[in-house]
Amino acid sequence: MSTPLQSVEMRILGALIEKRLSTPEYYPLTANSLQAACNQKSNRDPVLELDATQVEQGLASLRARQLVSAVSGAGQRSGKYMETFCERNALNPREQALLAELLLRGPQTPGELRSRSSRMAELGSLDEVHALLDSLANRDTPIVHQLDRLPGKSERRWCQLLGGMVEEAGASDPPAPALGAPWTEELDELRSHVQDLQQQLAALRDEFARFKVQFE
Repeated sequence: MSTPLQSVEMRILGALIEKRLSTPEYYPLTANSLQAACNQKSNRDPVLELDATQVEQGLASLRARQLVSAVSGAGQRSGKYMETFCERNALNPREQALLAELLLRGPQTPGELRSRSSRMAELGSLDEVHALLDSLANRDTPIVHQLDRLPGKSERRWCQLLGGMVEEAGASDPPAPALGAPWTEELDELRSHVQDLQQQLAALRDEFARFKVQFE
């Protein structure tokens, strides 16, 4: 990609891919639903607080680059949006899941990708994940890249290249504080549940708005 995507654009694209795979019944997304998806507390690193203007500007930029398209239909009060990158690049669902995860959470090991992408697609064995990543990396225009091994780590991480090459953390960087696994997992589940409810509420509001306009 000639010009790397900005952080907001990457979050929007990743969220659109994720929701198409994980909750296809709510896809394409309205701007409100997309904003909620971008600002999720679960499955996001870093967690962002994008406002409506930032989402609209990001969508406009992605549409200009033909990575997102607007969808309109009879009786729709607000437009909906869908990503077009995956179709244009002929990515299968498992490749799409890996790309979405890298866009939403940054560099990760194959093991992390296999576990975290399971909400979007069944990836099979770790060897299959490696094969998928190698396929994405060996395209004429690579989509992912394997980073150097960090000091003290046994596995090398992978990153997506739509936002440009990721700068490696130095050996002098302080380690992240360890969190209690049970509490972290329970908190992630609660956050994910809340975000799912918020997305469903946004979809219901859109449906009610379309119903209401019939009587105006």
